[in-house]
Amino acid sequence: MSLVAKIVCRPEITGQVTRGAARLMAQLGYAPLLEAPLPNGRRADVMALGPRGEVVIVEVKSSLEDFRADQKWREYRPYCDAFYFAVAPEFPRAVLPEGPGVIVADGFGGAILTEAPLTPLVGARRKALTLAFARLAASRSLAAPV
Repeated sequence: MSLVAKIVCRPEITGQVTRGAARLMAQLGYAPLLEAPLPNGRRADVMALGPRGEVVIVEVKSSLEDFRADQKWREYRPYCDAFYFAVAPEFPRAVLPEGPGVIVADGFGGAILTEAPLTPLVGARRKALTLAFARLAASRSLAAPV
C-alpha cells in the first residue's frame, strides 16, 4: 500500500486561511467582507465590522515567501481599529512582526493566538469606512442569487 502526499498549492492555502479567518470573525460577532478595497488603493483580504462599529482588517499570508514578498500590510493599519495576520497552522509564526495580532486558521475556522492592539480610528475616517463597507456589502448582495 502506498501513500500519496497531498500537495496543496498556495492559492488553495490562501482560500482556506481566508475562509477560516472570516468564519472566526463572524463567530466573534463581526460582519466580514473579503477583498475589500481601501481608500489608499489597497485591498484588505478580510475587513470586518464589529457590533459597535469597530473595524478589523485581517491580512492573509499563505507562506513564508508570500510574507517576505509582500510588505504592503503596513499600509492597511491606518484604516482599522485592529490589524491581524492570519496564517495556516504550519506557518512559521516566529517571522511575523511584533505588534499585529495573529490568527491561525484553516478552511473550517480559526483562533486568535495574539490579540491585536486597539488603535481607535478618528470619527471621520470611521464614518467613511463604514459607509464604504455598507455600500460594498449591499452591491455584493445584489450580485448574489436570491
